Amino acid sequence: MTQNGVSGSKGKNKAVAIALACALALGLPGAGSAQMMSDSYKFLEAIRKSDGDKVTSFVEAPGTTLVNTRDRTTGETALLITVARRDLTYMRYLLGHGARPDLAANDGRTPLMLAVEKRFPEGVEVLLANAANVNQANSRGETAVIRAVQMQDVSMVRLLVANGADPKKRDSMTGMSARDYAERDARIPGMIEALDAAKPVVPAKAVQGPSF
Repeated sequence: MTQNGVSGSKGKNKAVAIALACALALGLPGAGSAQMMSDSYKFLEAIRKSDGDKVTSFVEAPGTTLVNTRDRTTGETALLITVARRDLTYMRYLLGHGARPDLAANDGRTPLMLAVEKRFPEGVEVLLANAANVNQANSRGETAVIRAVQMQDVSMVRLLVANGADPKKRDSMTGMSARDYAERDARIPGMIEALDAAKPVVPAKAVQGPSF
């Protein structure tokens, strides 16, 4: 009876080992994905702690894509973490190594939106210089310029409008645009004028090939 039990245990262990080997060979979820999840967690923790040595080792490792990894709970990226603490040094480093400014958290908040909410104009400028979409909306359909109006931040509105923000784009919750919000509370000096300075949004023309 004991001998059969030992044989059965060995057989089960062998089967598990074979299954794991097959999973790894086929790229199926298993030890490999667990390792990636662990690296993602460690990378985001290093970002949160501003551990430059660890951040560099993760970001600059050959073949890594951790720079755009997301927190499993919040969807937060490394770039969002650095924007939240108004850290231009880390922002520039991450953007210079492929961080995507369009990746949003689970609530739809983009790095640009967060920079606006943090009243962080330097961060906004860096993100816009790295191709952040000035009209990208959050989960409520609010754009960065809508949030700036709601926050009564005229200087931020001017900055966004100067970089192509569309004051006529409406959110999905109330159907109101940045200008609608500004008109509802017209007591904010200079807000309507800042929005009116927006350049008309012109549809992109088709790119034609070279002529010979």
